Amino acid sequence: MLLLVAALVAVSPAAPADFTLDQILSRVAEEAEMLQEKITNTISQETFEQRAVMPPSRFRPRAGAAAQNEKTRLQTRQIVSEYSVGTFQQTASRDLHEFRQVVSVDGRPVQSAEDARHALSLGVRSEDDRIRKRMLENFARYGLVDIATDYGLILLEFTKRGLTNLTISVGATANIGADTALALPWRQKTDAGGQLEFTGRRTVRQPLQGVLWVRASDGLPLRVEAWAAYPDNQHIVSDRATVDYVQSAHGFLTPVSVVHRHLIDGHLITENLYRYQPFKKFSSDAEIKFTELPESPVKK
Repeated sequence: MLLLVAALVAVSPAAPADFTLDQILSRVAEEAEMLQEKITNTISQETFEQRAVMPPSRFRPRAGAAAQNEKTRLQTRQIVSEYSVGTFQQTASRDLHEFRQVVSVDGRPVQSAEDARHALSLGVRSEDDRIRKRMLENFARYGLVDIATDYGLILLEFTKRGLTNLTISVGATANIGADTALALPWRQKTDAGGQLEFTGRRTVRQPLQGVLWVRASDGLPLRVEAWAAYPDNQHIVSDRATVDYVQSAHGFLTPVSVVHRHLIDGHLITENLYRYQPFKKFSSDAEIKFTELPESPVKK
């Protein structure tokens, strides 16, 4: 049975709003655009853990009762990577994407963190898109299944431009950690900017809907929940994600964790957990230098 990482909130009826929806969305868009501007000059270490229900081993009994007792198996993987964000230089959209250089797989070193950091920073800044595409492909080659990428950047769907592709309403309040938060249910009008999921050898992009949680006192985004469902070979495939953000020491929001779950006909098949160390800024020169700041997040 898969270990579920719960994202629990205690929901209560919506409190009287001190801000209009337009005012809240203006604050959200401001934070999203600051993330968009600042995160490309940062780097973090990502710890990725996957738990997946896999089919029985390919080494099967010939016949008889043993064949009937074959069971699925649980595969667990852990990959530590240096993580950054960049664009594909040769595309008109200039959308941001997540890039990784793997440091270790299931505790076995692949390269040093310093080498991974240097390769990642040069790759993200390179004019050659083939280098960035190779980084995306390499991450998926470590026996992983049902990988959904770019969830850590989902707050970018709430920039001023992104808001034009969303319908948003006001929901209830809840406690998220020590903060009282306001729920804003949202839905994409089109699949532009939807989730990109790698399923087997094909990719699927789906329009999303979910809930944006903002701090009730000032509209600061705290969490984005997202989900999507689609038919596939007489089954219903669905994905759900919860992304938590913190105010970094550099003055803008960064992801702190992502929980993604892949379900088929309502049954949990894969759970992906991404966790991020505090983000560091690096300079633009060839010798990558990091700006060290206190690791404790600072709230506005």
